[in-house]
Amino acid sequence: MSGAALGIEIVVVFFLALFLLHRYGDFRKQQRMVLFGTLLAWYLYVTPHTLHVAPCYKPWSYIPDGIMPVFWRVVYWTSQCLTWLLLPFMQSYARSGGFSITGKIKTALIENAIYYGTYLLIFGSLLIYVAVHPQWHLSWYELQTIGITAANTWGLFLLVLLLGYGLVEIPRSYWNASRHGHLLIKTYFKASKLMTEKADAEENLEDVMEEVRKVSESIKYNHPLRKYIDTILRKCPVDYQEKMGRNMDDYEDFDDKQNTYPSEKSLVKLHKQVIYAVQRHNRTRVQWQILLQQAIHLEDVAKNETSSAHQFVHSFPSSEPAGWFSRYVYTPTAEWYWECFLKCWFYRLLSVVLTLFSVAVVWSECTFFSTRPVLSLFAVFIQLAERDYNYLYIEMACFVTIFFLCTCVYSTVFRIRVFNYYYLASHHQTDAYSLQFSGMLFCRLTPPLCLNFLGLIHMDSAISHQQKEQTAYTSIMGSMRVLSFIANGFYIYYPMLIVILCIATYFSLGTRCLNLLGFQQFVGDSEMTSDLIDEGKELIRREKRKRQRIEDGENRRREWKERYGNQREDYTARNRGSHEMKETSYSDTVAASNNRQAKYSRSGSRSERDCIELLQDAEPLDFNAETLTDDPLEAEHAGGRYLSMSSSRSRIFDDV
Repeated sequence: MSGAALGIEIVVVFFLALFLLHRYGDFRKQQRMVLFGTLLAWYLYVTPHTLHVAPCYKPWSYIPDGIMPVFWRVVYWTSQCLTWLLLPFMQSYARSGGFSITGKIKTALIENAIYYGTYLLIFGSLLIYVAVHPQWHLSWYELQTIGITAANTWGLFLLVLLLGYGLVEIPRSYWNASRHGHLLIKTYFKASKLMTEKADAEENLEDVMEEVRKVSESIKYNHPLRKYIDTILRKCPVDYQEKMGRNMDDYEDFDDKQNTYPSEKSLVKLHKQVIYAVQRHNRTRVQWQILLQQAIHLEDVAKNETSSAHQFVHSFPSSEPAGWFSRYVYTPTAEWYWECFLKCWFYRLLSVVLTLFSVAVVWSECTFFSTRPVLSLFAVFIQLAERDYNYLYIEMACFVTIFFLCTCVYSTVFRIRVFNYYYLASHHQTDAYSLQFSGMLFCRLTPPLCLNFLGLIHMDSAISHQQKEQTAYTSIMGSMRVLSFIANGFYIYYPMLIVILCIATYFSLGTRCLNLLGFQQFVGDSEMTSDLIDEGKELIRREKRKRQRIEDGENRRREWKERYGNQREDYTARNRGSHEMKETSYSDTVAASNNRQAKYSRSGSRSERDCIELLQDAEPLDFNAETLTDDPLEAEHAGGRYLSMSSSRSRIFDDV
């Protein structure tokens, strides 16, 4: 590829990684170091893999020699430093409940001491063994190759497990998505499980907040540990902060002799518990709202499928005004045809295409070691293109193949969940630990995935045993012949295990085993599954009734405002006019009384003159329409009361 093409690719990949991080992470709340490390790891895993092409005429995207080896050397060693050194440290740093940077770094170093020490012990033992062995005289290049091979072996072990699951589950997920009834039942099942998790998260948050309240009441404002309590309170939800603030007496001094105060270590532990409880509570709350929307939409699809009007009707229409796309393109008629007719057929067709790709991958993984005859389908396609020097076809075939492999492997990383230890949740609900753990997995999976792909198309001479010019990537990896038992054994025969994994995934053996152990899994012929489906259906029905009551109340208030809004304006205008008339009458009365006083009486005493001057300077009250209530009856009563007050004042001054 030319420099411009490579630059465009790198920029596109960067924004793709940034989009994924924005979807799963939270730019506003999570630490910048965590976001940067995760972004770098995700960016490296989606970096395009450039391969060597057979000698031919120079294509438009040709890159001069020497650029790609440097590019791959930077990518590979950066990813290795991230996955084995930096990201484990950053995981412990993010999970730490310390109140200062120094405290978090200290905690991270202590937690990773065993982790790093194990690596150093293994590496040192191997180095000593090689140094004292009389028959081995390994250079630095060969030692580097051994280290790379060891890392790739661990990555290949994990790669086959994830690939075996993804090759079956991805086509099946699209096929099940075309079955609206099955999808709705599974949504009911998820709703029941999520409600249990949501209730557990709320209970856990209540317990943690109660402990925070007790600690906050025991440690007053002038205690040395009070600054740590304030840090913990800032991590609590707003309603709990207000509640604790009302019950807190900041002016009470502390007495070290009478009270028992927690230590700084216990506050660090409490801080860690608060962060975890709040994050879990927010995640379950957001996920419940999303799942509720999905269930309502699927129920709407089921109702509209039998509609003869061919117009999609929503149970709860959006209150936002429709845009131009909804008005002119995605109309209710177009929505009905897509949701009730075209969408299911599109998913079925896509599922069939993905199934064919999966079968081709499984066959090629089991036969890529055979070079005469060539049995790997992907190797056959590439060699056919090499004969005609069709560079564009080679480029597209490589891109589609490795894109499908990446989708199967990396989508499994986004799907799997290890209790609450590792879980990637969309809509910015993934915690920092899970983000960095996924970054570690991506960095470890990318190198063996590239090598496995090169083996499928017979571009890795260590596996195909053919004299070919090395690609830029294999030149960085080194010769696997240094460890022949891995190059000729593990790398060739271990990928065949993918057949067993695909069969186990197809029959859902892992799901059934977890269900037998007591973990609630979606198994169609299970009594527990049926009970959870019924419970989830009732939960969705209850939430729909609650939402319907809220919507009915808003509609009634809107109708009341539209019906009586004009009358209120009439009452307001009438009261304002009456007020102005009485104000004028009041001024005329005062002036007339003053004239009569000056004409028919002698100059009065000083107190009388002061009273007259005071009355002349007096101003009437300014009755504003904004002080009136929304009720028109109350407004009329209020207006009458104000008018009677004005008239009574005018009668008082008639006798002056």
